[in-house]
Amino acid sequence: MIDKEDLRKGAESFGLALDETALDRFDRYAEALAETNKHLNLTAITDPEGIVTKHFLDSLSVLSVYSPKHSARCIDIGTGAGFPGSTLLIARPDLQMTLLDGTQKKLHFVDETLQSMGLYAKILHSRAEEAGQRSEYREQFDLATARAVANLRELSEYCLPFVKVGGTFIAMKSQKTEEEIAEAANAIHLLGGRIDTIHTFSLRDAGERTLILIKKVSQTPPKYPRPSAKIAKQPLK
Repeated sequence: MIDKEDLRKGAESFGLALDETALDRFDRYAEALAETNKHLNLTAITDPEGIVTKHFLDSLSVLSVYSPKHSARCIDIGTGAGFPGSTLLIARPDLQMTLLDGTQKKLHFVDETLQSMGLYAKILHSRAEEAGQRSEYREQFDLATARAVANLRELSEYCLPFVKVGGTFIAMKSQKTEEEIAEAANAIHLLGGRIDTIHTFSLRDAGERTLILIKKVSQTPPKYPRPSAKIAKQPLK
């Protein structure tokens, strides 16, 4: 379905080498995504070129700025149709990946598709603010990712509680972020994080992207994350 050579070259531009097994798995994932999307709303992007650029390469950009250790515990929060989590797992099958989302049907698609390729991820059907208070997930991960439209202040409260001290949270953004980052700085500090590095790049013809790497430097206070209604009404300042 997809142009595998185009994907390979795109990954190379990030300094990543995809072998034939990975390229075949990406092709199968794209096919399953487009087919399932005919009866289940997974994504607005279903053309092969769009899937390669706006889903696969966008997700792979994470590995261009951060290389998880072998068998690192990773969680993708609000994974939806599996981005970036499934993409990272295809590129790095050694990762211990947890995929969290509140929509069961999307998680079923992701689980079924990964299993058909011989890949395994833990599927977690939950709200982030609830799972982040559970001992089996709280501060258990080396890496947390989120490709979300939520403001960085709120997103950090949802995601940083999952990250162990010494780990990293990567927020993936597609819009201008300078003001948003400045507004979130104190909230990130309250949650035990510290902005480490910010990487901005152009994703082919899909526009500007920003990856915000936040280091977990101290434990998140027990009261966070708060219920979602409180996060929305009273964002940390």
